[in-house]
Amino acid sequence: MDGLTPSTLLLIPLLGLLAPILARGLGRWVRVPVVVFELVLGILIGPAVLGWAGPSAFVDTLANFGLAMLFFVAGTEIEFGSFRGRLGRRASLGWIISLAAGIAAGWLLAPGEAAIVIGVALCSTALGTLLPILRDAGELRTPFGRAVGAIGAVGEFGPLIAISIFLGGREPGLSTIVLALFAAFAGLAIWLAFRVPRGAMHSFVNSTLHTSGQFAIRVVFVILAALVALSVVLDLDMLLGAFTAGIIWRLLMRDASEHDRHAVESKIEGVAFGFLVPIFFIYTGITFDLQGLLEDPVLFWLVPVVLVGLFVVRGLPSTLAAPEGSSRRERLSIALLGATGLPIIVAVTQIGVDEKILDTTQQTVLVAGGMLSVLLFPLVGMALRGEKLKATPSLMDDMA
Repeated sequence: MDGLTPSTLLLIPLLGLLAPILARGLGRWVRVPVVVFELVLGILIGPAVLGWAGPSAFVDTLANFGLAMLFFVAGTEIEFGSFRGRLGRRASLGWIISLAAGIAAGWLLAPGEAAIVIGVALCSTALGTLLPILRDAGELRTPFGRAVGAIGAVGEFGPLIAISIFLGGREPGLSTIVLALFAAFAGLAIWLAFRVPRGAMHSFVNSTLHTSGQFAIRVVFVILAALVALSVVLDLDMLLGAFTAGIIWRLLMRDASEHDRHAVESKIEGVAFGFLVPIFFIYTGITFDLQGLLEDPVLFWLVPVVLVGLFVVRGLPSTLAAPEGSSRRERLSIALLGATGLPIIVAVTQIGVDEKILDTTQQTVLVAGGMLSVLLFPLVGMALRGEKLKATPSLMDDMA
């Protein structure tokens, strides 16, 4: 009744294992993000191609946990210093321009409330997808990586706030109360994180790192569950809570030594990128309506239009945050990475369908464009970086 079959239960972890192996094998010639293989393999075994796996309520729940973990990790990677000065101002300005351009583009396709949902989807950046790519390439702490990180942070947090305000705007009084409540609870949690005595959390975390206690991982799941549950109770998108939970965890560990942070982060990333996040991307491929696109030529040709729209609407304004003195290749690379979007597009369009603002056809086209952006933009964008990519990461790095 759930739709879960033995083949689905077996194939998803097998594909999760196969994806980094394929990425590693092709990495000698061309660097392809692991998520590309996860999406493509999911489509391959899904109903549209081989039909070996199908929708399942159980796997759908795991996929939602994977999406939440993706945003949690994105929250933990936020560099607050990046939002000060020129970089923060330009990243924020670029996103505001993207939002306005996205709504304008959406109005041409579907006037009315649908235009706003489409605009919010188009102004997103998949920071959670880009972080492993930047990490593997050794770019996280470079000016280039910090710029992409700031662009991605605004491009994930901004759309979540925007869609929450828009949906609440349909009931203005309630919207203000709900957002104020979430902000108050999140602010209280952040304040408590600052109040934790320096070193107190770290010493207890360290004492259980190699025992069955695993306190760090348990705390992560409590914080994540609490903020996600609060988002659901307040009728906000759960990803807002997941992202905020990641920020709170980072603050809790702010004074930890580099060695301690790395030890904890490796465990969290093991759970996220070794288990839950691959399920999200593979299941996204399985449930993708490829047949519907192939049967309608008009819809099929709208997908590259969405891809171009992402580059123009989100990519070009992202170049405002490029480091000073960046070359044209670097600016183009930043534009392509800034235009990479999928998780927010999936989440926002699903909200639009649930609220009967978008139809499933519009959702399919937008998600397909987002999938293409993940398939193509990071590949081309990082290739433009040139020398940084000559070192091939280890298999364990790919799996992380």
